[in-house]
Amino acid sequence: MTDFELWLALPAKEPDKACRQAALQRQQQLTKPAGSLGQIENLAVTLASLQASEKPNVDRVQITVFSADHGIVEEGVSLFPQEVTAEMIRNFSRGGAAISVLAQENNAQLSVINMGTINKLESLDHVDDDRIAAGTKNFLHYAAMTEFQCQQALLVGQAHIDKLHNSGIQLFIGGEMGIGNTSSATAIACALLARKAQSLVGPGTGLDADSVKKKADIIQASLDKHQQQIGSPLRVLQYVGGFEIAALVGAYIHCAKVGLPVLIDGFISSVAALLAERVCPGSQEWFLFSHQSAEPGHQQILTALNARPLLNLGMRLGEASGAAMALPLLKLSCALHNNMATFAQASVSRQ
Repeated sequence: MTDFELWLALPAKEPDKACRQAALQRQQQLTKPAGSLGQIENLAVTLASLQASEKPNVDRVQITVFSADHGIVEEGVSLFPQEVTAEMIRNFSRGGAAISVLAQENNAQLSVINMGTINKLESLDHVDDDRIAAGTKNFLHYAAMTEFQCQQALLVGQAHIDKLHNSGIQLFIGGEMGIGNTSSATAIACALLARKAQSLVGPGTGLDADSVKKKADIIQASLDKHQQQIGSPLRVLQYVGGFEIAALVGAYIHCAKVGLPVLIDGFISSVAALLAERVCPGSQEWFLFSHQSAEPGHQQILTALNARPLLNLGMRLGEASGAAMALPLLKLSCALHNNMATFAQASVSRQ
């Protein structure tokens, strides 16, 4: 077996059942009616099991945005030209993007990885250059990537998580940015869920109804063309995916293998999470879901993952912004779990 195959064969780590049970018992002893904090209680208990700690903590958080261009943009599936991907990477670097502000407000580290802009970029602060090619190929006519390119992108995600895990990061948030990537994510979702494009496609960056129909027709035609080649999750990723989506998949898989909790963002990130689970069963045990996107297909992806998102704010920006919005809820859940008094400590009578 190759090193890549050996890595894929490693199983997902199992959450710590003893710490989960201890956290559940602590929740029963805190000065509140049992279950009165709803999902906030569940968050703390789940984080305790994922961090193998009776008192979970999310002080050290890494947000990483993977970026790349998509050949399918040639078909007019986006309102914005491909040049916007590189321009947004520069905006991330300067601290002017939404996720830049949200990361700073959350005291989280932010990194950007260029997986494949159409043009090479100059050296930028806080941006790593792992550019594989000048974007993917137009998957209406060709496989988006070669098998080797797909493996390269997955391994970028793996290597990034290795570095973070060794540095003591407690929670990972992955984001994406790439003009045309909602088309790629929708094509992946359709293939994984055996759905027609019309049932999942959405406006992306703001397409009107006619343009959404055209986008659905293009995605469906692409899936029909590659039907014989996309018999496995990795083949789906190779034929209709994107470099940044593949890097997210690799990152999510490796988080599950090494035991690093993940806060999943919106539609595209959730598609990557579903693909990670299909490639490495058990990965989703390590995923927390931040919000439900305004993209029509997101609910179907969440349902397939048995996911219960924390927020529903009508967001559809991507770049990890929804996850960053939900991060304070994780911090508050840990603070409540760790710092509230028990009935015995507070000398409060129990029913």
